[in-house]
Amino acid sequence: MRVLIVEDERRLAEVLGQIMTERHWQADVVYDGADGVDYALMGDYDVIVLDVMLPKVDGFEVTRRLRAAHISTPILMLTARDEIPDKIGGLNCGADDYMTKPFDTGELIARLNALTRRQGPVVDQTLTAGDVTLDLSDRCLCRGEERVRLGFKEFDVMRLLMANPRQVVPKEDIIARVWGLESGAEDNNVEVYVSFLRKKLAFLGAELTICSLRKVGYYLKEERP
Repeated sequence: MRVLIVEDERRLAEVLGQIMTERHWQADVVYDGADGVDYALMGDYDVIVLDVMLPKVDGFEVTRRLRAAHISTPILMLTARDEIPDKIGGLNCGADDYMTKPFDTGELIARLNALTRRQGPVVDQTLTAGDVTLDLSDRCLCRGEERVRLGFKEFDVMRLLMANPRQVVPKEDIIARVWGLESGAEDNNVEVYVSFLRKKLAFLGAELTICSLRKVGYYLKEERP
């Protein structure tokens, strides 16, 4: 399961991330509402854990923007604001659940599981772009009967590109999503993994290729012979 955590208290954000990791869930953590909107729009998350009192854009406005953009990912608001009008406001602007701090870890996990169950079983475990399919269950890149397994970072980069097939994905977004906001990763780290992926696409004989927009980022393009 992929979880987006939007929480400006960094210590709490780290704790939430650790809780998810211990359950073998993949967690992305951001610290303000503007990044929360950007990540939610670009990612394919199963659930979002969202604080209300956030820098730049508060949690209510984050929720309104995502629902206006037809992002239906379940949202659990996790906040110290425990007044009934706050809860009503959160639910009315599009949140699916509302939980106050401090929280019990077991209850949090149970609520997240309940939210994802409401979405129904995951039917599509693949992403497709051009003549290539990415199998999300086993990190394999496929074309016809040919398959090649990707490393973890390769998979994360390819998944991000294939989830946004008609967009240029900036290098800084790839770094933030794959290596983390506070990592020491730089542009050359992205370039190395894009090179690996290009070789694997070539191995598959794919018409799909990864193109670069100089000093900006990367995008997918199907080049027919």
